[in-house]
Amino acid sequence: MKKNPFLFLLLAVMALSLLLPVSAAAGQEDLDLFCTHAVLLDANHGEILYDMKATERAYPASTTKVMTALLVMEAIQTGRLAPDTVVAVSGTAVADIPGSYVVSGFKEGEQISVEDLLYCLMLPSSCDAANVLAEAVDGTVEDFVAHMNRRAGELGCQGTHFTNTYGRHNEEHYSTAYDLALIMRAALEHDMFRTIIKTAAHTVPATNMSAERYFFNTNGLISNNWYRGYVYDKCIGGKTGNTDEAGRCLVAAAEDGDELLISVVLGSGPMEVPGETELKQGQLRESKRLLEYGFSNFHRVTITKDSEPVTTVKVTMSRQADEVNLKPQGSITRTLPKSMDLDDIETRITRFADEVEAPVVEGQVMGTMTLFCGDEVYGTLDLVAVTSVERSELLYKKQQFFAFWQSTGVKLALAGTMLLAGSILLKLALFRKKRRPHAGAGARGRGNYRGGRR
Repeated sequence: MKKNPFLFLLLAVMALSLLLPVSAAAGQEDLDLFCTHAVLLDANHGEILYDMKATERAYPASTTKVMTALLVMEAIQTGRLAPDTVVAVSGTAVADIPGSYVVSGFKEGEQISVEDLLYCLMLPSSCDAANVLAEAVDGTVEDFVAHMNRRAGELGCQGTHFTNTYGRHNEEHYSTAYDLALIMRAALEHDMFRTIIKTAAHTVPATNMSAERYFFNTNGLISNNWYRGYVYDKCIGGKTGNTDEAGRCLVAAAEDGDELLISVVLGSGPMEVPGETELKQGQLRESKRLLEYGFSNFHRVTITKDSEPVTTVKVTMSRQADEVNLKPQGSITRTLPKSMDLDDIETRITRFADEVEAPVVEGQVMGTMTLFCGDEVYGTLDLVAVTSVERSELLYKKQQFFAFWQSTGVKLALAGTMLLAGSILLKLALFRKKRRPHAGAGARGRGNYRGGRR
């Protein structure tokens, strides 16, 4: 069997590609968003539909709290906490939070449930709730922050590092639009998280140290309580963020039928809009534009199906067939722009060998087929044999016979045998020559005999 010299390189590239984010469609539309970084993610399939510096570092501000909430959800899922677990607020949890970051006003010794803490975290963006929850999960804020960074790595976040639980500005506290989308995607797997972020307002019952509290959702795509005129009926929730260094930020999710999209807008703020007299909230307006762009301009397409043969491989040692057809195993489905011409998609076929010996088994993997457009790779499928090809025993034995006699070992053995036989024959000849009587000496002896009959 002939080996393809490019096979190992191909496999290495395929393995590396699994570690990288699926990139945006080639030739994406320029939306001219009013922000510094943005991404639109097909959350069901992990595909990037729009990319604006999506993997470059940026300050996340309070969108950090999505990771904080995720770790609490996972602690609930594993039984370490329960929604009705009552947590006592410690002095260390609220000691280092600047006054402008305090929202809920928790006091040391106050007792409150995990569920209400989560509502405080995600609706009014309570920083003190973040620290209280951190201690409930991991004992200390420091251990929880380490947990945040560890979990970010597990989710595939390659540009994220946290130094606190709530997004307080720090030069070493950063993320990327794409990483925040990955974190949001993981959090959306939890029904409780979805319920909380979709809630417009929540009442926290009176505690042992505080009267009843009433909080609104800061996400203007869900509620008009902070900013009016931005509510988006497809939005299922999100998390806002705002610092001088980060600008105004929003991580949002929206559903339309079976489609689930996540948008991340970082570094936005008040913006002028032609025809409008008032400044608009860029983080809200651009998030809505981004989500609508995704729903209106993309659809799910099956690019290839496992039906038609795409190439052949020569087959030897068979009287049944001299080649076998190969077809792709499985199919590749991608979220693509509706305007894209599928004829622009190219295929790259790699056969593991140009020729193989029978037998070939139906379904045997014999190559790969990669689909791509420009620099974007859509996926790679195995190429498998369409039918089985049986081996001819007569041809096989004939080949084995000739192969045996033509093998280097046999040739060397024959050469050695011939040399040995030649050596033996030569030695026999020399030996016989030494033992044969000399003819001249015998004749002279008989001629000198003087005896006679008496």
